[in-house]
Amino acid sequence: MTTALITGATAGIGAAFARRLAADGHSLVLVARDGKRLREQAGELHDRHGVEVGVLPADLASDGGIDAVGARLNDHAHPVDLLVNNAGFGHKGAFLDVPVADELTMLKVHVEAVLRLTTEAVSGMRDRGRGGVINLASVAAFVPRGTYGASKAWVVQFTQGAARDVAGSGVRLMALCPGFVRTEFHQRAGMGTGNIPGWMWLDADRVVEAGLKDYAQGKTLSIPDPRYKVINGLVKLAPRGLLGGVTSRAGRKYGPQYRAK
Repeated sequence: MTTALITGATAGIGAAFARRLAADGHSLVLVARDGKRLREQAGELHDRHGVEVGVLPADLASDGGIDAVGARLNDHAHPVDLLVNNAGFGHKGAFLDVPVADELTMLKVHVEAVLRLTTEAVSGMRDRGRGGVINLASVAAFVPRGTYGASKAWVVQFTQGAARDVAGSGVRLMALCPGFVRTEFHQRAGMGTGNIPGWMWLDADRVVEAGLKDYAQGKTLSIPDPRYKVINGLVKLAPRGLLGGVTSRAGRKYGPQYRAK
């Protein structure tokens, strides 16, 4: 039986990955900050699907949290076959509205943790000749939209580059880039979403289903919805200077609105 480790596993896309992989018979290691919520989730998944579910409370905004997850990935007696780097968050406010310390925390979780955990996982997987990593990015990676988009652009470039470097080793890597997904993401960041058209919203379970299908096909990049594939195609055709202005205006019109405290 294979084992999957999922960060940010208690809500949204991470929870959807946990549900789907448990239903498919995978043992799980669930990582998040809230230990109580992790234990409740683990019990539900075990009772429903009969799989082994371990929990690892860890804050990936800290070195200690990253180290703890890295140590689990290095446990050769209990290897992890699939790592899902899903943990992440958004900020309320535009550039200069967000304290630099908060921006650095985002980079810690979205960039440093992804780099370190992917490295730990792939090192052992390459030695075993099998395994894989799915790194959660976003369609925001393809447009100039602040630190969040920049961090997700790094995830895409890093993942695809690493995938090429380990090609032929039996290890696969893929960046998963959804659009707006109905999760706790925007609420936690204090963002209003009433102005986002209904057609732009995706369901977390369907995102996971499409992402796992692309992963099984050996893709290194997954945009899990035809609507967003079309949008991304148009983005690629637009001049970079024009794109910045258009995405800024679109962000103000359709992007999350920042609620006052």
